[in-house]
Amino acid sequence: MKYLHTMVRVTDLDASIAFYRDALGLELVTKREVPAGRFTLAFLAAPGDPNAQVELTYNWDPETYTGGRNFGHLAYAVDDIYAACKRLQDHGVTVLRPPRDGRMAFVRSPDNISIELLQAGTALPPMEPWASMPNTGSW
Repeated sequence: MKYLHTMVRVTDLDASIAFYRDALGLELVTKREVPAGRFTLAFLAAPGDPNAQVELTYNWDPETYTGGRNFGHLAYAVDDIYAACKRLQDHGVTVLRPPRDGRMAFVRSPDNISIELLQAGTALPPMEPWASMPNTGSW
């Protein structure tokens, strides 16, 4: 058995690609339109790890998706949790659970999918402004 990918339905493909690629730092592996099925697929992966992908599925016919929180979350290890959170903020993303402990943070995608960021290796020493930043909303 081999892990292939996790699929997430999205309502705005361009906004979602911008979030996962530009803000989160994943790489766009492939993008494919399927006219017969009326959908577009975009596969992204962490740099250097093309075997663990997230599939963004954009259905051309409008739908309302609910239950993003029921999905659970995607989790990524990052080399510097503070730099990752700063990059997300620079792209207009709210850090819902700041990395006060130098170890873990949560954000949400444009489609309300919870994303967990974990510091690779040992936690970094607590650092401002993160150490005193409160939680925002739900994550």
